[in-house]
Amino acid sequence: MTHTIPEQINGHSKPKISLIKFEPEPAPADTTEDLVVEAVDRPDNPLADWLTVPDLPILPTWARSVSSIKANTVALGRLCAWHARYHLLRTPKYAVRLTWLALKGAWRGLRGLWPTLSAHDQTAAVKALRAQAKAKPEDVENAARYALAHRQRTLTRRWRWGAAAAAVAATTIGWWLAPLPVQAGMAAAAMVPLAFLGRGEDAQLLDNPTPPLRVDMSAQQLNDALRAVGLLKTGKGDDEGPRVTCVMGPVRDGRGWAVIFDLPRGGGKTAADVLAKRTAIAAELGVDEIQVIASRVRAAGGGHAGRVSMWVADDDPYLGTPNPSPLEKAETFSVWDPIPFGQDARGQRITVPVMWQSLFFGGLPRRGKTFTQRLMTAAGLLDPYVRHYVADGKGGADWMPAKAVAHRLVMGAEDDAIEALKAMLKELLAEMERRFVLLRGLPVSVCPEGKLTPAIVEKYNLPVIFVTIDELQEFFTAMDREDREQVINDLCRIARRGPAAGFVSNFASQRPDADSVPTKLREIITLRYCTQVVDQTSSDMVLGKGKAAQGADASVLSEDHRGTGVLVTGPASFVTVRADFLDGPAFAELCQRGRDLRQKHGQLTGDALGDVTAAADTAGYTIAPVLSDCLDVMRHTDRMHTVDLLDRLVNLDEDRYCDFDGERLAAELEAAGVDRTTRQVKVGGKNLAGYRRSDLEAAVPAELLLAARRVEATPSTDPATNTPAEDTGESL
Repeated sequence: MTHTIPEQINGHSKPKISLIKFEPEPAPADTTEDLVVEAVDRPDNPLADWLTVPDLPILPTWARSVSSIKANTVALGRLCAWHARYHLLRTPKYAVRLTWLALKGAWRGLRGLWPTLSAHDQTAAVKALRAQAKAKPEDVENAARYALAHRQRTLTRRWRWGAAAAAVAATTIGWWLAPLPVQAGMAAAAMVPLAFLGRGEDAQLLDNPTPPLRVDMSAQQLNDALRAVGLLKTGKGDDEGPRVTCVMGPVRDGRGWAVIFDLPRGGGKTAADVLAKRTAIAAELGVDEIQVIASRVRAAGGGHAGRVSMWVADDDPYLGTPNPSPLEKAETFSVWDPIPFGQDARGQRITVPVMWQSLFFGGLPRRGKTFTQRLMTAAGLLDPYVRHYVADGKGGADWMPAKAVAHRLVMGAEDDAIEALKAMLKELLAEMERRFVLLRGLPVSVCPEGKLTPAIVEKYNLPVIFVTIDELQEFFTAMDREDREQVINDLCRIARRGPAAGFVSNFASQRPDADSVPTKLREIITLRYCTQVVDQTSSDMVLGKGKAAQGADASVLSEDHRGTGVLVTGPASFVTVRADFLDGPAFAELCQRGRDLRQKHGQLTGDALGDVTAAADTAGYTIAPVLSDCLDVMRHTDRMHTVDLLDRLVNLDEDRYCDFDGERLAAELEAAGVDRTTRQVKVGGKNLAGYRRSDLEAAVPAELLLAARRVEATPSTDPATNTPAEDTGESL
């Protein structure tokens, strides 16, 4: 690829050496000027460094554009208006406080003026002469000096008290005769200095609209904390030892303190050592470890192996009302763009690119693992050129709304569901091989890298495939050894080779030990997310070996951190994310909108096209809930014993079906229009009370059944052998 040369690089219009590939240019007519310019960059030129123009912006960030200046000016105006309203509302309170401070000031002023009014400066001499007169009454000269001093003090007192009384009287008369505005001004002029005089060390006239800081931090505190945990050497005697160099801060940054510091050289410590001791550092700073967000500053950001960026929050940044997902209000979305996932501790938006990636979600039950996993699927729902393959080993209601859009949907881990999962994986592998054959046959101009592109997706009708499997451990524990090994190998092939063919693997499990989810499957996943787990070992099982030592530790999360987890996006890249919230009703609405989009673009295929209940929802026809649920749980079989049907219904919705028995179920289905052709069904060699799926479907209007039966044939599971012709503008 050829790039046009920029106008200037490092201050020089025509640099001699550059990593940019230039377009051919005609030789300049006059080379004298070029030689002079090139001489600046000669290695033997002692002025080269001095003449280099610094590659730094002249203006601060907020002043680099007119729009930024206007936005900051408007923000300043809003802030001033808010402060004005805040203090105006508290004016009566401030008036009372000012009066009290003025009274205190008046008392302090009188107490300070008393020595002057009472001529205290002359009292000492009078007392001394009086003591001498008592000691020597026969000394007439001393008695005369005492009488003269006493008279002088008396005259001084009369003059000073008279002057003070005259001033007070004149001020009082003037205030009394003045108009009201002048009276108010005179009172304010007197009260303000008196209140200033009456203030104390803790006295404050105006309230502080900013709450007091819950966490304080200084460079000294940071050095003390690092020294206490062994990251800085202890000095000898009065020398406290080496200190970190603060490149930035500590400064207030949002609801916390931000600092970037360099570890001292010669200590043998790196940024990785700081991340490994995050808990100990938090204890020394007096905060919870969840409040300390530390990361290494890489070379791309101007850092090195000893530079650390740290942010210490005032309180737990992951608590509070969850943020709704922006996908909930989006009309459409392209999975080729990063998917909005959540926010980090500072409230910055975190997005996850899923193309060419595979994902794994893990954590304890009821910590938001499935809700978070559904965010990835929700983005694919809003892209009509995404085909969904969904399997839920739990078989509950979490993924049931996907029936409206899923090309294949497997619910539960019973025998029939296991067979459906194996068939789904076989279909996926065949589709993957077919796509690779097709991509290899495309010309380089159409497929330059041998991968799927947005143009190929639409031109050759090769939608991106989302393979979503939740509760993997339920499938593996329900399989025999042979089936388990086969399914694991199939999943590994899909996760390893599928991304180039447009496959996005989205797997989830609880604690993925070697028995529930094998290591060889977990290790090929590129993106991992872990909610709360019990210990660092479990965290490393999800996020990767050694991640907890690097600071990516999901065991520090508590039971209150639902929907919060650690996201690992690379060998040394991770962030704790509070995932966006998308509840069940919102997910069901997105599934219905996804169905409408696919119908509009002709991309509704597979099980979704033949789903009776989804067709009824689209047609606006209401099917009895018990009938709809029975059809859902019997989607992989044509007959089922009543006891098994009740177990699956309870698993689907325990609150509704926990009190159901065979008689109540029969009565509810009969009320829904089900007419059983037989009371007994034979399943697995046992003839017991049960139901046929055909009897249940007979209770659905015929036009819905006909609409649901217009399903295309299942794609062949045989690999493709033909290749497309050269690109001539025709679609396959």
